[in-house]
Amino acid sequence: MIFYRTLLLTALSVSTFSATACNGPAETAATPAALTAAPTAAASAFDHSAFDRLLKKYVNGQGRVNYKGFKSEEKAFNAYLAQLSQNPPRATDPQAEQMAFWINAYNAYTIRLILDNYPLKSIKDIGEPWKKLFIPIGGTKMSLDDIEHGILRKKFDDPRIHFALVCASISCPALRPEAYTAARLNAQLDAQGRAFLNDPGKNKLSAQSAQLSNYFNWYKDDWNKNGQSVVKWVNKYAKTKISDNTKIGYLDYNWNLNEQ
Repeated sequence: MIFYRTLLLTALSVSTFSATACNGPAETAATPAALTAAPTAAASAFDHSAFDRLLKKYVNGQGRVNYKGFKSEEKAFNAYLAQLSQNPPRATDPQAEQMAFWINAYNAYTIRLILDNYPLKSIKDIGEPWKKLFIPIGGTKMSLDDIEHGILRKKFDDPRIHFALVCASISCPALRPEAYTAARLNAQLDAQGRAFLNDPGKNKLSAQSAQLSNYFNWYKDDWNKNGQSVVKWVNKYAKTKISDNTKIGYLDYNWNLNEQ
């Protein structure tokens, strides 16, 4: 798609990322040009069923990934990635459709990055994994940072994406064993929020004190937008409620591979 070729010639300006975040908040990332470009042709909703099948087969109920299983079906997996590459969403597509596309693209290409370097103990064994320009979408090369910070965070302003993007590590949210779809996106993101906040391996909560995932620290500007707050977002999904008087700290991040 020619209109998409101006998306990125180099990585977006993401120099303000936190050094310890999965892909860290990018305060200066620009919106890619293709997201505001006029469409050149009509397009139907993207079909993520091929990725959905692989996720159902190779991701367990705890969100752990059978990377050897994915590797055994590389032909099918690469065919799905090729479809992503050739069919980026248009600026006029429904928002839920665009978000589902980019969340699936982020998670799928993270798996691809792991497979390209497998076996390994941690995604951080790969040099600058989130800045690598290895994602060919719309005729140019993108990075995982570009998808997260330049597109999803920049354009859609929905912090629930942090429950859905998975950086292949134990402390990440669990990889959902199904693809995201426009029709079910809102329910899927809420389900991810409940799963993440009620997992004691990710967040340890009591009314008096809370040890939260570092996601709530790294992306605090996202959680505090639009009259919201970290406390409100936690209470939206957590069974154990906290308050403004709760003493809040943050858990160390476990970067070990989220492998079965």
